[in-house]
Amino acid sequence: MCKFSGLFVVLPPLLYKGKLIFKFIPVPESLKPLLRICYRSTFAFFIVLLLSNVSATAAPDGKALFTSNCASCHNPLKDATGPALKDIDKTLPPKPWIYNWVHNSSALIATGDKNAVDIFNKFNKTPMTAFPQLKEDEIDAIIGYVNSVTPPPPPQQAATGGGEPTSDSNGWIYSIITLTLVVLALILWRANAGLRRAANNVDGTPNEKEIPIYRSKLVIAITAILIFILAGYWLVNGAVNEGRQQNYQPLQPIFYSHKVHAGVNQINCLYCHAGAEKSRQAMIPSTNVCMNCHKQINSYTGADLNPLKTAEGKEIDGTKEIQKLYAFAGWDPVKKDYKRDEKGNILATPIEWVKIHNLPDHVYFNHSQHVKVGQVQCQRCHGPIQEMDEVYQFAPLSMGWCINCHRQTEVQFKNNNYYSIFEKYHNELKAGTRNGVTEAEMGGTECQKCHY
Repeated sequence: MCKFSGLFVVLPPLLYKGKLIFKFIPVPESLKPLLRICYRSTFAFFIVLLLSNVSATAAPDGKALFTSNCASCHNPLKDATGPALKDIDKTLPPKPWIYNWVHNSSALIATGDKNAVDIFNKFNKTPMTAFPQLKEDEIDAIIGYVNSVTPPPPPQQAATGGGEPTSDSNGWIYSIITLTLVVLALILWRANAGLRRAANNVDGTPNEKEIPIYRSKLVIAITAILIFILAGYWLVNGAVNEGRQQNYQPLQPIFYSHKVHAGVNQINCLYCHAGAEKSRQAMIPSTNVCMNCHKQINSYTGADLNPLKTAEGKEIDGTKEIQKLYAFAGWDPVKKDYKRDEKGNILATPIEWVKIHNLPDHVYFNHSQHVKVGQVQCQRCHGPIQEMDEVYQFAPLSMGWCINCHRQTEVQFKNNNYYSIFEKYHNELKAGTRNGVTEAEMGGTECQKCHY
């Protein structure tokens, strides 16, 4: 309100019939009605702006407050690190107690309050983060939001008989017609040959002896040439692709769907592969990274919209795969705590992921050089990773493939300190004689760039 208060002091004398301002600024009489309309419109605009600002701040957004402050530990409908929050105001003491709990739960527990101590003990004595900055009306907005959340509807039962609906297809009819026409053509061809021989006998014309097609010199010569060409191509292509494994798709210990994580839930690649922009290796995330989310997410609820299937079409139970993760991480989903030995060490075992993208030992590849410096997107090498349930090697990763990329791809050259020493190219870009710079122009095709 204060930032608009000056308007109420200045505007009225200026706007009152438009007289005061006209005493200091000479304005033609013909323009005064137009100026009065402009002044009044401006005044009305600021009034509307003020009222919209007041209305926007009057009602806190409960969903936004819950997402930014509570979602990491709480779920409206089920227990997570903390209790389920739906109808929590009906099971706990009155709101003043809730306000105190949110502002500083540790202080409330220290007083010996029974409700506070019971909640603290029930959830493995995990201290709740204090939120002294939240106002009472904001806490009320959060309570209102979680109370409005409803459980998702149960999945619809499949129709009697199960399975996917089959679509009518007339393909088998076309196949029969095609086969019939081929047989008919062969019959007509043989009949025509027989009639020709009979006509020659009537006319006394000698019939030439027919040579079987498989004994024809022309057919034998063409067949031999084709076999020689195809055999040579097969041998050369096999030798060139020796050691490459494009489309390699091994089975993994856990069915991890990049489509669900990177595609549907929009999780940034760098959250799991944190080394991609910092080091040579992209890094395979450890189980504790997975558990940052899966301490709360213990079941897969997206099977209706995004069913998990293997490359062979076998359906996968996502909830069972999460339970496999718990077994590797040593997490007890009932107690919501890690399993430990007598020394307090977590009983976790590493997940033995199968490596998919393999380069020869004499090849040097640096993720940070491409991701951070070159600003190359992950999909350039890994393909549509956000659409893959099971990851496979998308690109051949051959030397020719890499060199072609270096020749064709323009690097992020402008405003990039890494390339500041290339003054010639910077001057050409400024002068407009050059549109971009490829990696090949900066030595990207030299042998020592990738080979030790």
